[in-house]
Amino acid sequence: MRQRTQLLIIDPQNDFCDLPPDWRPSSAASPAPFAPSLPVAGAHADMQRLAQWLLQHAAQLDGITVTLDSHQAYDIAHPAFWQQGDGNPVQPFTAITAAQMRDGSFQPRNPDEQARTLAYLDALEAQGRYTLMVWPLHCEIGSIGHGVHADILNACRQWQSQRQRQRAVKHVFKGMNPYTEHYSAICAEVPDPQDAETGLNTALLQQLAQADTLVIAGEAGSHCVRATTEHIVQHMAALWGAEDFSRMVLLTDCMSPVAGFEAAQDTFLQQMRALGVRCCTSTAFSL
Repeated sequence: MRQRTQLLIIDPQNDFCDLPPDWRPSSAASPAPFAPSLPVAGAHADMQRLAQWLLQHAAQLDGITVTLDSHQAYDIAHPAFWQQGDGNPVQPFTAITAAQMRDGSFQPRNPDEQARTLAYLDALEAQGRYTLMVWPLHCEIGSIGHGVHADILNACRQWQSQRQRQRAVKHVFKGMNPYTEHYSAICAEVPDPQDAETGLNTALLQQLAQADTLVIAGEAGSHCVRATTEHIVQHMAALWGAEDFSRMVLLTDCMSPVAGFEAAQDTFLQQMRALGVRCCTSTAFSL
């Protein structure tokens, strides 16, 4: 069945949201407040606006897809994977290059990972998109931080209730392979030939290609929203049969950049506008 209007929500997860200090996943089950590990300034308000927009337009939405950053503690982009040359820990928000591995500044904690990790960094840097960043442990599978922001979860639940027997929210898990970064829901930064789930997600692309209008929002605009949207643009022209990207809409007030990467989000939005992608606020865009 053709899904004429689809909403793609990228990584609307608790660990990315700057939740209020007293926020709890459940007042009865959790006596202590939850502290997100990688909060993006403005993300909590972004998700509240997106949930409101979703509820207002629920009757017009034919499909909703939610992507979920899904990691193990041991991951090439987490501190547990790395150590400095002197054996000291590597702090979050440390960028690591292949040259720094070669000169001994940083090394995997497991020496057996040396060759594989260096080959990964070389391949990553050859693409020119990202330098490996060691992030705080985030979106650990099964943790509260991995869960979906409560307002988005509730809005999706209401949409499913209205469209029961017709529609269910689809979920796309990404990032479970510990040896490659997976910002984009379309494919990992460097696909692992031994892991098909890191390769091109043709099923997701074909599903999104059914949309006459594809609305995109989520976190963070500088990273996972950016990477996913860029890959959609890269591959969708062939599926749509034309390079008309006006059917894509980015809700600019329902995404925010990671601190220090504001310019990356600004550049991304400028590039998308130049391609014909519509970039507008949730209050200005109606279905």
